[in-house]
Amino acid sequence: MKNEKNLQPGSGYVMLFFVLLLFVGGLLLLILIKNFLGAIGMLAAFLMLPGFVLVNPNSSRVLLLFGKYVGTIKENGLFWVNPLYSKRKISLRASNFDSERLKVNDKLGNPIMISTILVWRVTDTYKAAFDVDDYQNFVRVQTDAAVRKLASMYPYDNFADEGLDEDITLRSSVNEVSEALEQEVQERLSMAGIEVLEARIGYLAYAQEIANAMLKRQQATAIVAARHKIVEGAVSMVEMALKDLSEKHVVELDDERRAAMVSNLMVVLCSDKDVTPIVNTGTLNH
Repeated sequence: MKNEKNLQPGSGYVMLFFVLLLFVGGLLLLILIKNFLGAIGMLAAFLMLPGFVLVNPNSSRVLLLFGKYVGTIKENGLFWVNPLYSKRKISLRASNFDSERLKVNDKLGNPIMISTILVWRVTDTYKAAFDVDDYQNFVRVQTDAAVRKLASMYPYDNFADEGLDEDITLRSSVNEVSEALEQEVQERLSMAGIEVLEARIGYLAYAQEIANAMLKRQQATAIVAARHKIVEGAVSMVEMALKDLSEKHVVELDDERRAAMVSNLMVVLCSDKDVTPIVNTGTLNH
């Protein structure tokens, strides 16, 4: 496998002056002196015109001579090379690629919709031009393949009822997933001489057929977590209340009254609606 070879071509400005001089001299020689050498000079000037190469900034020209790789011009400016060289333009600019939304299965087998945003550029023009058929299409296909593989490696989210305890998920671990995606895409595109500058997930959601069910599941998980926090706080408040009543000798409670008080306080503190109090104007026994 060959690598890129930088070519240092001749100055195009000097050759442009020479070609113009040859053409004008041949034209004057043909008109004024009527010498056939003037026609030969003009023909030579025309034959030299295909040798001019204009290279814009962050662009390149890959040169071939009858199918043989000669080199690559990366320096911008006007140059002149052998007119028999065939020239292929390859951009060195950073390019964006926003993939289509793919329907894939995550680690748990749940169908999800995912897409990626990729920033890439060509670093080796020989590999981009000759090691793959179409390097731009190669980027698209290999990026889609990398996204499918990545989605199958991680779950969309963690769910306690499945006994899943993953540190990295597609939804919450943005940086880790982006690094894994960038590494996976770079391994696939390196053979085409392409450098991955950035790779990250652009869109992520459950597939339409399970989106409603998963939304209810997430809401239920959130409600359970909130209730858990409420119960923890209520238990702490009841414990603190009983402790203060006992230490300050506000009221002496036996086990039965203590249980009733705990029950009433837990109902008040854990209820999701306002509690209507009943005032007892009698004794503790009534």
